[in-house]
Amino acid sequence: GSLLLAVHFYSLPRASPLIPRTALGVLLLILSSLLAYAGIRRSLRDASLFLSLCLTISVFWCGYGVVFILGGQGVLNDTGDFRNALVPGLVTFTLALLIIAVVGFLCREVILAMIASAVSLASAHEVATHYSTAFGSSAVACNYMIVCLVGGYFGLGRILYFLTKEKIALPGTDLATKRTHEPIQSTSGSVNHFAVTGLILNMLSASVFGCRLLGVTDKLFIGQVPWLWAAGIYQIGICILSYRAMDVLMATFFGFTSILKFAEGYCLLYLIWQPEEPSFPVPFLVVFSILFVVLALFVTLKSPVDGLYLLFYVAYCIALACRPKGFFEGGPQGVDVAIFVASAFMTLIHLYNVKASAKIPTGKGAVKALLARSSFLKLREGADLHAPYLGYSKYADAEVLGYACSVLASFAITMTGNPQAPLATVVIPWVVVAGGILKLLGGSVAFARGKTLESSAFILYAVMWIIWGLARYGGLYGTTRSFHAAVGIVAFMLFNGFIVFCTLFLNIAWFFYSLTFLLIAISFLLDAIHALPAGYDIAATLIFGLVSFYCFLSALFNSVFEGSCLPMGRPIVQLSGVGGGMTKCLHLPARKASSVKRIADILKNGGTCGIPTDTVYVLVAACNRPDAVEKAHQSKRQAQDRPMSLWISSLKQLEPAKHLFSPILWDFMEAAWPSPISLVVPRGEWVDFLGMKDSAKYVGTPQSVAIRIPDCSVTTHLIDLVGPIVVTSANPTGEADTTHHNQVYAKLGNKVDAVLCDGPSPENIASTVVDCTKIDSGNIGFFRVGIIPKSQVKLILTLFPLP
Repeated sequence: GSLLLAVHFYSLPRASPLIPRTALGVLLLILSSLLAYAGIRRSLRDASLFLSLCLTISVFWCGYGVVFILGGQGVLNDTGDFRNALVPGLVTFTLALLIIAVVGFLCREVILAMIASAVSLASAHEVATHYSTAFGSSAVACNYMIVCLVGGYFGLGRILYFLTKEKIALPGTDLATKRTHEPIQSTSGSVNHFAVTGLILNMLSASVFGCRLLGVTDKLFIGQVPWLWAAGIYQIGICILSYRAMDVLMATFFGFTSILKFAEGYCLLYLIWQPEEPSFPVPFLVVFSILFVVLALFVTLKSPVDGLYLLFYVAYCIALACRPKGFFEGGPQGVDVAIFVASAFMTLIHLYNVKASAKIPTGKGAVKALLARSSFLKLREGADLHAPYLGYSKYADAEVLGYACSVLASFAITMTGNPQAPLATVVIPWVVVAGGILKLLGGSVAFARGKTLESSAFILYAVMWIIWGLARYGGLYGTTRSFHAAVGIVAFMLFNGFIVFCTLFLNIAWFFYSLTFLLIAISFLLDAIHALPAGYDIAATLIFGLVSFYCFLSALFNSVFEGSCLPMGRPIVQLSGVGGGMTKCLHLPARKASSVKRIADILKNGGTCGIPTDTVYVLVAACNRPDAVEKAHQSKRQAQDRPMSLWISSLKQLEPAKHLFSPILWDFMEAAWPSPISLVVPRGEWVDFLGMKDSAKYVGTPQSVAIRIPDCSVTTHLIDLVGPIVVTSANPTGEADTTHHNQVYAKLGNKVDAVLCDGPSPENIASTVVDCTKIDSGNIGFFRVGIIPKSQVKLILTLFPLP
C-alpha cells in the first residue's frame, strides 16, 4: 500500500498520474481489508500495538480509497473539494499514528513505531501540500518509501521466523517475545485491545465537523462521507470485537457512537438531494443523552476516566437536541472539537496502559474499594462473569445494546415527519442502524450464547425495524397504502405472537417486552389500512420504549453487579427444567482444563454435575461424599431397577482391594477397559474402600455393582482429580438418553450444580452392560447391548484360560 502511494505522489506533478485515482482507491480498499484481517488475527495473541497500527492504517486507507474513487469519478469537482474531503482524515491519522509511534518508542517496539511515525509524517506533509505550494509531494512519497523499507524488513523477519520454525528472528520482528512482558489477564478481567481503535474512530468523525468550525475546511459535503461511514462500519466491527474481549460496557458505547457516525454521514449525503440541511427529532436525542448518562455511570464504576469521557457524548446529544439543524451548527461542532481532543488523550492512556508496566492512573481501584464497603452493591467478578447459560461462547452478552437499540428506535419513530419530504427529518439512521443493524448484532451474539428465544426475537424485531424504517421514512411508502404491506405486517404479528407465547416460560420482563412490541406492530397495521386512531402510535412506542428502558437497566445491573437489583422476573408459566437454573447451574466448556478443575472442586464439595463421556452425558457425584450420592439419586427419581453405577479412571484406584476380586475378573477388567463396557461384578467388601458409607445402598443392587473405566480423556482426568465417582444417566428415569449439554440443562435444570459442556455426544448409544457375576465359572451375560456388540465382548473373554 505504501509503495502504491509513493508511486502516486512521485508522479503527482505530471499532467496525468501514473496510477489513476479510481484504480488507486480500489487497490487501497482491498489492502485495507487485508490489513484489518491481519490485525484482528494477530490480536488473538495480544500483540496490542500491532493490532492498533494495522486497524488504524486500515481505516485510513479505507476512507482514503473511497475519496480517491470519488475524485476519479468526478464527484469531487475541483482541487478545493479534494482538499476539503481529505484534510479531516489526514489530520486525524497524523495525530493518531503519532500517538502510536510515541508509545511504540517508549515500549521499545521500534519497527512498528517507525512505520507509524513515517505514515504520520506522510499525512502531515500531505496536509501541508494542500495549503502551501512550497511543500512538494516528493516529501510525502519519501515517507511512504520509508514505510516500504521498514515494512519489507518486518515482513522478511516474520517470513524467516515461520520458515525456520522460530529459530531465526530478525531484531524487532519477534512479536512473541514482546508478549511475555505484557501482563497476563484472566478472561473476566481481560484488557480490551480494540478500544484504542474505537477511540481513534471517534477522533475521525469529530475531526470532520471540528475542521469545519475551525476553518480548516470550507464546507461540509459528500466528500467527507467516506470518513464518517468508514468510521461507522469499523466501529460496528470494534463493537463486535469488544464483545469478543468480554467488555460489555465499551462494546455498548462503541455501538452507540457508530449510530452517530452513520447519522452524520446521512446528513452530509442528504445535501445531494436537497440544498437545505435536514432537521433532527428532539425526543430521540434527549433519550439518547439519557442512555449515554446511564452508561457513563456504569462505566465509571469500572474506570472513572472512561466514565468522564462518555460525558462528552452526553453533551454532544444535548447540543444536537438544542439546535434544529444538528451537525451543521456551531454548538455541536464545538463539542466535536472537545471530543477530538478528549479521544486523543484517551487513546494515549489506553494504548500506554496496555503496553507499559507503569500505568497512567485512571481511578479503577478507587471505585472498586469504595464499593467493597457497600453491603448492597457488589461488583461481579471472577471467571463466571460472562459465562453463558448454555454451552461455550466466545462473546459477552449483547442484550444491553439490544434493549438500548429498542429504546432508540421506538423514540425515533415518534417523529412523524413530512409525507411530502420524508428524508428531511433524520429518522432513517436511528431506526435502521439502531433498531436494525445493531439489533441483528445483538441477536447473533445471543444465539452464540445459547439464547435461542432471545436471539429469534432480536432478529425478528431488527428485520421489522429495517423494513418499516426504510419504507415509512425513506419515501417508499408515500401517502398511499397497500394491502400487501398489511399482509406483511400481519405475518410479522403472527411470528411475534409465537414469541409472546414462548416468553411465558422465560420471564416477566421479556413477556412485556415482546407484548408491547406487538402493540407497535398493530399501529403499523392500522396505519397501513388507514384506521390508525390519533395518538395510538405515539402511545404504543412510548410504552415499548419504557419497557425496553427497564430491560436495558436490568441487563446493565445484572452485568455489573451481583444479585438482582432490577430483576427480569420469574417465568409466568413454570415448567420443570425451564428457566429454573439460569443463575445457579454453571455451564463450563470441556475444552478448558480450568473447567474440569472447577467441576472437580464442585464434586469434592458435595455437588452433582453433568459431564460428557465416550457415549452419552451422565450425572455424577463423588463416591466419598455420601450426601452428594444421595442428592444425585433423588434428583434423578431413580427407579429400583435402574441402580447407579461406579466409575474409576484406573484399576490402580481399586488396587488396595485387588485381593477381593478373582484373578480372572481382574484380568478381564484390565483387558476390557477403558471402553464403553460396564461390568456388573459381585458386591463385596471392596465397596467399603470407596467411602460411600450409608449412601452405598443407592449404588448397584445388594448383590452386584456395575463398574467401568470410560474411554474419554476429559472424564478420566476428572476422576483422577476427584477419585471414584457414582454415575447415572443425565435424564429422569424412563426418558431417552441425553446426547447434548443443552439437554442436561433442559431435563434436570437447577437440580445439578454444574454442566461440563462438550456439544453433541460422540455416540447416541449407551454403553454395553455385561454380567460378570458368574465369570469364575466361565459364563457371562448381557443386561444391555449398547455400542459394543456381544461378539466383541466374548472375543475379549476368549483371551483368558477359563477354569
